[in-house]
Amino acid sequence: MATNLDYSSSSAQFTFDINTSPVMRKDNQNYINVLGINQLNTLENVSLLDIFLSANNVIEPHYHQNAAELVYCIAGAAVVSILNPFTKQIQNYPITPGQVANVPHGWWHYEVATVDNTHLLAIFNAPTPEVILGSDILKLTPSDIMAHAYCLDENQWKEAIKPVEPSTFIGPPKSCERRNRRIDAQYLNNYHNTGYSAPAYYQPNYQYATWPQYY
Repeated sequence: MATNLDYSSSSAQFTFDINTSPVMRKDNQNYINVLGINQLNTLENVSLLDIFLSANNVIEPHYHQNAAELVYCIAGAAVVSILNPFTKQIQNYPITPGQVANVPHGWWHYEVATVDNTHLLAIFNAPTPEVILGSDILKLTPSDIMAHAYCLDENQWKEAIKPVEPSTFIGPPKSCERRNRRIDAQYLNNYHNTGYSAPAYYQPNYQYATWPQYY
């Protein structure tokens, strides 16, 4: 049971409408809702994100510092990609309705929708899903540190990350003006080898809005 909670009290919550708890909304096809202990106070070590994506949209690279993540496909199709810190390889796992992919605690990962109307449920073994986003790492790490650590030209680094929007969550953002930009060939091959229809291009015309973060 949840600690320090009086289950006989009228303040104990046993039901909640997750549709009323948005984390981020890019447009009507791409958005995320959250359920954690802040929304439902009788939860223990469990929380979830309700994720809706259209084709080619990606939950940006990130990791969860406090939890493992189980990604369940409700509708559509997606590829869950994780960086295995032991093999030093990216592992791609296509999932369709009824299938899951598991992301161990703290592993770098991302999800790409391969068809429209994709619906994913991300389940965490923590009362609130905390996150470190790749976009925040890129924008918040001082450019002189990045340049010094990796022997980079600092001005070139600043120019390279200039378009990155902090806390992107779902990419690419509306500001993306790339056209006919092919996804990495190895990633495309993963779709072909598993019988899925690969998204060949990113589509740039998205509406974008940010909801308050949940961590």
